[in-house]
Amino acid sequence: MNVEIRNRRFTAVVGAAVAFEKVASGCIFTEGPLWHPYEKFLLFSDIPGDKIRRWSQAEGIKTFRTPSNMANGLTYDRQGRLLACEHAVSRVTRTELDGTITILASHYDGKELNSPNDIVVKSDGGIYFTDPPYGRAEFYGVPRPQELTFQGVYRIDPIRRDLRLLVHDFDGPNGLCFSLDERRLFANDTNRQHIRVFDLEPDGSVTHGRIWAETVGKGDGVPDGMKIDSEGNLYCSGPGGIHVFDPDGVCIGVIRVPEPLTNFAWGDADLRSLFITASTSVYKIPVRVPGRPVF
Repeated sequence: MNVEIRNRRFTAVVGAAVAFEKVASGCIFTEGPLWHPYEKFLLFSDIPGDKIRRWSQAEGIKTFRTPSNMANGLTYDRQGRLLACEHAVSRVTRTELDGTITILASHYDGKELNSPNDIVVKSDGGIYFTDPPYGRAEFYGVPRPQELTFQGVYRIDPIRRDLRLLVHDFDGPNGLCFSLDERRLFANDTNRQHIRVFDLEPDGSVTHGRIWAETVGKGDGVPDGMKIDSEGNLYCSGPGGIHVFDPDGVCIGVIRVPEPLTNFAWGDADLRSLFITASTSVYKIPVRVPGRPVF
């Protein structure tokens, strides 16, 4: 069975069953899927392969960028410019529309960031990212000593481009996303296997952090990629597959993926296809509630 239904609402959100289509294979370790809502292609990272790859229905798989500095999380800003979390060099970059690359963040308080991991952009242009140490480990990055003594969540101001540390008490901050109204920020902790939520203040800071949900179940997997659909249902990787939570934090079911997964993104013209990065492959499944475009 490729789904575990915990509440009947799951069938209205995902379906009673799902069919997996493999759209890419032969990679080393896939991450960071990102759908372009206008040009209709998918980008994804192959971290140890030091590549960002591109897939479209018409052209199949191509290499988008190599080397990629072992890029992990990807997103677009409000102008459609690509933002990338680069494990090998511990920085966040922006690819300008002319193809040049701008470094947005690389150090905090005079010390090199750990390894920016996942990234999202608010409608006001504020950039939020997580900074665990995973990109300083063999296979996932370049082994080297950690300079900071904590694992944080940060915000880059869209105008001043200054870097603000928002939270510093995570063990393994990883996936993050906004609520539909952008009044809350969700961030999961891989090592503690839970999802936290914070209230977003007008100045971009966060307050009132609390545990919102835990990823509980059988099978391999931890909180990693996390996104929210157009009806406020939150998807988060976890034990056994993708855990789907309703807006109240109740896990309504799990999508059981054929390989250990990392992340996912909605795509295709109607945003009712879920593209899943899982170990050496990328899969595609249909869902009933569409996702949301990133810009």
